[in-house]
Order: sequence, then structure tokens, then C-alpha cells
Amino acid sequence: MNRMTTPLIACRRLGAAPGHHFFGYYNKTVWHRHGRYLLANRTQVKDAVLTPELRAEVGYFDLHDGDRYHVVGTTTAWNWQMGCQLQWLDGKAEPQMIYNCRRGDDSGFYPGLRSAVHNVATGETRYLPLPIYVAAPSSRYALCVDYRRLYITHQTIGYSERAPDPVALAPADDGIHSMDLDSGAHRLLVSYADLAAFHPRASMQRAIHWVSHIEVNPSSTRILFLHRWTERVQDETCFLHRLITMNPDGSDMRLLECSDHPLPQLAADFDPGAVGTFDYEKSEYQISHPLWRDDHSIIVWGPHNGSIHYHLYEDAPGGPVHVVGDGVLTENGHMTFSPVDTRWLLSDTYPDPVTHERILFLYDMQTGRRHDLGSFYADPGLSKENRCDLHPRWSRDGTQVCIDSVHEGERQMYVLDVGPIVKG
Repeated sequence: MNRMTTPLIACRRLGAAPGHHFFGYYNKTVWHRHGRYLLANRTQVKDAVLTPELRAEVGYFDLHDGDRYHVVGTTTAWNWQMGCQLQWLDGKAEPQMIYNCRRGDDSGFYPGLRSAVHNVATGETRYLPLPIYVAAPSSRYALCVDYRRLYITHQTIGYSERAPDPVALAPADDGIHSMDLDSGAHRLLVSYADLAAFHPRASMQRAIHWVSHIEVNPSSTRILFLHRWTERVQDETCFLHRLITMNPDGSDMRLLECSDHPLPQLAADFDPGAVGTFDYEKSEYQISHPLWRDDHSIIVWGPHNGSIHYHLYEDAPGGPVHVVGDGVLTENGHMTFSPVDTRWLLSDTYPDPVTHERILFLYDMQTGRRHDLGSFYADPGLSKENRCDLHPRWSRDGTQVCIDSVHEGERQMYVLDVGPIVKG
């Protein structure tokens, strides 16, 4: 196999007990663009079942002050996979972060759920009317969804509710919203009814629909997302997937991939409890973890022409699709390209079913070699909802990697120096 074991590289831990520190998803950097501040959430527990009252602190490590953690607020709108969608607003002159929160009233489009913008320089916090999924790199707008709906359709990435209301299968008044990050003005870009009518499939007719993995390209001119639907929300192996792109105003929607397939799991005698924790991530039909490599191409794990791989798509209907790492990258992971050199692809694996180890690695797009950076133990006692994936994130200069991990018995963050590899 074209795979190398990398010599020991520097790895340091951020944060310490009694608090647990984590960030969440792989799709955005934790480092501010000037390199001094690093975003993180802090909790008093490692693996609690989420409730609407469970709080997480929101803040950052000051890397120029002994990695001291600063709290800027708290939130009850979060989950273990994605945190509170904490992210930097890179288009702002001063260091500003945005994150999701709950306010003490039930008004608003999504009752109780909001987003907060905190200015590190002034210490001021302002609130916006919708919770966000992702902010555009320009910081002019954010894309927003209903996390109460996600809690019903895909609990791992939703926000907990005591008694969530029944939801419509494909409503015409909800979907992906765009919100102006200065004024808070928002509008619906594409509804679930629109998506169900876009290249419709028979499997959609009785299914509930939702979206996830919404991402904006570097110039903020195109949006990608996964459209998902299912008749059995309790079993993720019954999820069906499509990769779609569109303009920021909702126009020029393009279908890049669809993994619709027969679902024997819908049989009345099927037991969703028999599905393993990571069976969904290892499904041969899974489309997951899409991210822009640049303004025009997308890396994703999923099937194409009957074979599942890391694939690189051009953002064009019927455009070329290239296999990445054939025979080397053989399982699903959380992948991103270096922000300064797309020769380097960073990713990880899900836990081995026997050893429970996860591998963090770099893949060299030029040579086809995989450089393993480390192996990290994952507690098999953690459930689907409170597990801790590595979710590796790049530093701005492409020389460091930050991960979440529980290999030392706590949920903490670690920074690894990959400069010797990427500069070698």
C-alpha cells in the first residue's frame, strides 16, 4: 500500500481538566487569521445526553498568553458533533466570532433559536434572528436552517428539544435561508418543497426531507449542500442523499450526484437497534463531508458510477468526476485541503471496530502517498450522539492541525505540527 508512517511529530494539548474543550466540525478553521486566537467550547462534562438546558461555554484560547482560555458567552444551542457552529467572521476588520444560542423568548422565525456575534476587540455581543449553519467567507451573509427539524431527522446534528412539534415532510415555507450578517434581514432561498420537486425520485414521495453540510466557496459565489430524505429517521442507513450546488440567491441549482437506492431496511421486521454505531458512515451509498477545494471543485466521500471513493467533482452538470487516492483512501473521513497548497489533503478515519483507534493522516495529491500522523483511541462506550470524531482542521498557514479527541479520557483539543511534512 502507498502509505507511510510519519516520524513522531509535535503534538500539544490545549486546555485542562476539570473542563472539557472541543470545537466540533472539520469544515472551518479554529484559528483567527492573525494566528493568535483559537476557538473552542468548554463543558463541565465529557459525554452527557443533551437537553435544552445543558450549557456550553463559548470562547477562545489566546496562543500568545500561555494558551489561556477566555469565555465570551454561554449557549444551550449546540451538539457534540458541530458544537454551536462557532466560527470567525473573516470579512470583518476586528476579530469577530459568531455562534448559535437560545434567547429567553419563543418569538422569531425559529422560536428561541438565534445567533450571537461577539467582537473580541470591543467585548460587545449582538444578536441575529436566525441560527446559522455557515457564514460566507466574505462575512456578508450566512446560511441558516431549523435545528429543531434536524433534531427529528438527524439527531446527531440537531438541537435538543423537550417535545419537538411534528414536522411536515417537505414544507414550502422552510428550507435553506440566507441572512444578512449586518442587518439580520433574511429570506428563504430554497424550500423543501422545491427540493422534492427538483429532479424528483419516487423514494421522496413518503419521505421527510432536510439539508446538511451547507458550504460556501472561497469567493462566496456558490453554495453546496446535501439534500437528504428518508422514511425511517431512526436508522441512518435508510438515509438517501444528493449533492447539489446553487448561487447565493438560490438560482442555477445543479445536481452533481444522487445515491438513491433500494432500501430493504424499510421492511416491517427490520431492527434499527441492530445497526452499529458507524455502519452509516461506512455505507457504500453514503454521500458525506463535501467541501470546496476552490471556487469550482468539491471533494466528497460517496458513490459515483457504482463505486465509492473520495471523489473530486467539478461544479457543473455532467462535469468530470475524479477518484482521489484509489486504493489508498479506502474509507470515509473528514477531509479538507490545505488553505495554502491543495497538494495536501487532511483527513481521518472512523474508529476501527476491534481496536477503536482512529487514524489522522495527510494525503499527498502529487505522489499518491498517505502520511499517517497518529492513532487516537475512541471510547466505544460513547453513543452516536455524543461520540468524539477527530474532525481535523488546518491552521491558516497550513503548517498545523487541530483535532478533538478523547484518547486521554477527557474531551480535549490537540494541535499537531505538520510543517516538517508539508514543507519537506
